Amino acid sequence: MSVRKPVAEPASENDKDASPARRPRARRPIPDEAGVVGVLIVLVLGVGLLQPDFLRTGNLLTTAHNSVYVGLMACGMVFALAMREVDLSVGGMYAMGVVAGALLIRDGWNPWAAALAVLALTALVGALNGAVTTYLRLPSFIVTLATSMLLRGVGLALAEGKQITDLPQDHAFFTVLGGGESLGVPNAVWVFALAVVVLTVVFTRTRFGARVRAIGSNPEAAEFGGLPVFRTRVAALALSGLMAGIAAVLALAFFIAGDPTIGQGYELTAIAAAIIGGTPLKGGTGSVLGAAAGTLILGVVTAALVFFEVPINWTTFATGGVILVAVGAAPLLRRVRDLRSSGRTP
Repeated sequence: MSVRKPVAEPASENDKDASPARRPRARRPIPDEAGVVGVLIVLVLGVGLLQPDFLRTGNLLTTAHNSVYVGLMACGMVFALAMREVDLSVGGMYAMGVVAGALLIRDGWNPWAAALAVLALTALVGALNGAVTTYLRLPSFIVTLATSMLLRGVGLALAEGKQITDLPQDHAFFTVLGGGESLGVPNAVWVFALAVVVLTVVFTRTRFGARVRAIGSNPEAAEFGGLPVFRTRVAALALSGLMAGIAAVLALAFFIAGDPTIGQGYELTAIAAAIIGGTPLKGGTGSVLGAAAGTLILGVVTAALVFFEVPINWTTFATGGVILVAVGAAPLLRRVRDLRSSGRTP
């Protein structure tokens, strides 16, 4: 008796619809910076609806200009945080850089040469932070906290506790870099924008950036795999110091004075801005653009409080509340992004 072989049934319409050509395309992943940039836009528009004068070009440019100094530190902080390090010395470097630059200029140095000396000094201090942290295996927040106190103490001593003035205000360093504009935008804002672009490329497209992220993801595995952990950590903290030095140079050019008390609390604000922008403390990832947007969010909040005539005593309280809400919302936004990227709904 012969056995009949089963005959394959023709494909149904549902099977045809399930062909690869007809399947729905996977959603593109949402960029890490989309959430914080969206919050910034909504915040600006929201304040503008209640206070139309807030949206004037002059006010927005002033707000951006006021955010440049902390913003530069926050962008450099991304590299430290991505390696599971915390640099608390950037505020002290900022103050020391302003004082050192003012002293050099007052003593007859060309302002541009003094600016280069400030950048070299802050980068060197950052490199020393990295070397001590790595070689002695000490927590970076302890090392950089001590460095910050040392720098502020030296700055106060050199300036004798008062502002350093009598600088050549008509020099191009002050008139162009500090008070000059290009296309209606303060030159300091252009410097900030250029720094964001350059550091974004360095962090995401270079071997150095890849090493920073790899070491932050798993330091033990990175060291076992032969990555230059010591050199990379020193370079990352040197870069953080360099960004604080750039902020100091811009501040000196704008204020035309060396104030040893400047930048109190800037290091914590820079860390908060970087975290708001999507750079977690666990390391392994980060966003320079997000850090810049986080800084602008804090700047917008500060400017909005002035428009709403909130008493100055409540400014710090309101800013702290915004930081707490923004940092708390960051994990939720990342979870929603990950769910959307996988095609599921939260």
